[in-house]
Amino acid sequence: MAEPLKNLLHPGLVTDMASHISVAAPDFDATRFSRLAIDGMEALELMQRSERIRDALTETLPADYAVAANILRQALPTGDKPGLTGWALLPVNQFVSQHGLGHFDLSLALLKALTPHFTAEFGIRRLIHAEQDRALAEISGWTTDANHHVRRLASEGTRPRLPWAMRLPALVKDPQPILPILVALLDDPEDYVRRSVANSLNDIAKDHPALVADFVERHIDGASAERRQLLRHASRTLLKKGDAKALANFGFAAARGIETFLIVTTPVVTFGDKLGFSITVSNEDAEPQRLMIDYAIHHVKANGTLAPKVFKWKTLDLAAGGRQSIDRDHAIRPITTRVYYPGTHRIDILINGRVSASLDFELHMD
Repeated sequence: MAEPLKNLLHPGLVTDMASHISVAAPDFDATRFSRLAIDGMEALELMQRSERIRDALTETLPADYAVAANILRQALPTGDKPGLTGWALLPVNQFVSQHGLGHFDLSLALLKALTPHFTAEFGIRRLIHAEQDRALAEISGWTTDANHHVRRLASEGTRPRLPWAMRLPALVKDPQPILPILVALLDDPEDYVRRSVANSLNDIAKDHPALVADFVERHIDGASAERRQLLRHASRTLLKKGDAKALANFGFAAARGIETFLIVTTPVVTFGDKLGFSITVSNEDAEPQRLMIDYAIHHVKANGTLAPKVFKWKTLDLAAGGRQSIDRDHAIRPITTRVYYPGTHRIDILINGRVSASLDFELHMD
């Protein structure tokens, strides 16, 4: 069984935090901070634990935010000196978010200094929401920073729908202000940064599909392999939905005369085992076709309804009159992002974004 996410924040981490902050501020009440942060922690989930630690910081750091922010910055690692790093900086993000709006420039500077040691994508959201133009003017300059973590923060922190974080409703409604940031990072040398750009564009595609399809069209001609991969990943939601413009950007068209024969080789699956299936795809059209083959698993929810999750599978060039068979095993095992329920599930085969074949299977939980 996977370790619960909440255990990323634990009493030992709090003790380490107290030690590092005490080096930066010798009069810091480390004992009180640890007691406030750890009390009742076992019953709390990850974000609740982080908020508990944030509140302990609020109670024990100086009430003057500028002084407190300076202490936290001094407690970061520098050179060979250890300091606050990793998940210990999640509650620091929350501290800045909660208290830092009145010290805008100081808070942005602290988050920029923090992000190489964890990420500041959670702390920066409230600043962007409060003063979007001012924040983006500063963040735009980070796209040329020597540190790739800072460059990634420019794209990740501005994502309209960043998971686990507050949404940015103004950017959900109108993402145009962040497009220059994403363009500046399209050819970043770090894959870590480019993936963030792709994820931001994918966020935007959920609300503005035509904008992203047009963006990809403008930037795909002559693209390097790395940029093309970024743009393909940015288009994943549109491709899964069969968006015609997105498909055309990558050389796909609406499938014509395609017949798909689906076999589920494990019609009854026990939780922890694999769903086995195979397909035979035939091209009855007079022209060759490029096919994007994906599949969707419709999982049973707690209320008995089905919810689909699309998985990428294979790209296939099929000649006129051609036929090809492929098979796959799909593991159905414990993961932190889904709760499984027994019952009748369904698998769809998607050809260029459209359902081409479907069958049911049973999931047993024992």
